[in-house]
Amino acid sequence: MTPHLDFLPLGGTGEIGMNLNLYGFGDRWLMVDAGVMFDRVPGGRSKVLYPDPSFIAARRRKLSGLVLTHVHQDHLGAVADLWPQLRCTVYATPFGAAMLEGPLREAKLLDQVPVRVVEETASFGVGPFQVRRIPLTHSTVEMGALHIDTPAGRVLHTGDFKIDPDPVVGRTCDEASLRRLAGADLCVSDSTNADQEGWTPSEGSLAPGLREQLAGATGRVAVPMFSTNVARIETLARLALEFGRDVLFVGRSVERTVTAARKAGYLQDLPAVVPMGHFGYLPPERVLMICTGSQGEPEAALSRMASGEHRWAYLEPGDKVVFSARAIPGNELALQRLHILLRRANVEVVTADDAPIHASGHPRRDELRQFYEWARPKVVVPVHGTPPKLEAHAELAESLGIDAVRLRNGQRLRLQGGQLSLVEQVRTGRLERVERRRGPSKPSRRDPRKGAR
Repeated sequence: MTPHLDFLPLGGTGEIGMNLNLYGFGDRWLMVDAGVMFDRVPGGRSKVLYPDPSFIAARRRKLSGLVLTHVHQDHLGAVADLWPQLRCTVYATPFGAAMLEGPLREAKLLDQVPVRVVEETASFGVGPFQVRRIPLTHSTVEMGALHIDTPAGRVLHTGDFKIDPDPVVGRTCDEASLRRLAGADLCVSDSTNADQEGWTPSEGSLAPGLREQLAGATGRVAVPMFSTNVARIETLARLALEFGRDVLFVGRSVERTVTAARKAGYLQDLPAVVPMGHFGYLPPERVLMICTGSQGEPEAALSRMASGEHRWAYLEPGDKVVFSARAIPGNELALQRLHILLRRANVEVVTADDAPIHASGHPRRDELRQFYEWARPKVVVPVHGTPPKLEAHAELAESLGIDAVRLRNGQRLRLQGGQLSLVEQVRTGRLERVERRRGPSKPSRRDPRKGAR
């Protein structure tokens, strides 16, 4: 019988979040990513959603391994939740492995989960799958496309990416490898910005806009951002030094990112970071807070500062909040409430609509055109996007003379003898858990802010 290669998305196709993709060859399976999505429940708590892994859990003895493309929660965040049902080796880069440590420790799995660290340009075998990482740029470091080779065909799985000539930290896109490995039978590719014309701004282009916000600030400045953006942290730390401000990391997620990044060799030249316990002693004009809460999450550092519930940090009239992030669809109402709360407190609010202070990590249409000129795949399978974005991506590929296959979660696509066919509809769904709500973190008796106020 002619060997076949299957592609089966269990999450992340038809939606943004919860990425979980399966590749099958013979009787073996390879998983790429295991991510989550967040939702709100009454009482301000977060509901964590992740894909139902029943299909592959029932075949876990045939699961050769789980390869992670990068560290974002919609690609890595479900590993600790799902691993007990999978019990396979996890392959991650140094930064990815360091970022996994916290969740695995909290789940009491750190000593159980076999994590194999692979370098950014590594080639390695996972059962019958030969995998090579190809560095690409994204809004975090160590993002890598996966070139997956089997006797039945080759796949280029992009993960999330953009083509950024100046990512500030980390590697640029490996154009040479993309050209050398061109002609994959399938390219499973990011669709997040496939409906937007043009080229995504470079991470390196943001320093002037952020500098302007600091130059005009007379009080404290808080910069909420996606906590895994190592390059943004680097840029802000350099600007803090330029303006004589002290850097404080506010929020567990950003602290975890900095710890993992340093362990992986990044952020080695940061200026000294001030412990949070010293916050109240610092003059307002000396404070730059890099914090969590860019999406209005009620439990994140910024919301707790705005409501007066943070143990150490607070905001006062004349301070400024610079939102160095865009709203993820679904978070608009929470952000609107937070902006209102800040403005009522006479805190200045600046968003990415007001100034060039944020850049996406996903490719727009011109970048996709460039990418396909390099990679020249035979067929594109759009993933990582809502249905309109997937359709825009498919139409773009077809306009370039590349065939496109439109899939949704649970549809099993088979490549056999150079021909593609849908062979099965697999049951998919969502699992959930509700995050335990933390109570207000009241100031300790040693907190000097009572005197400062």
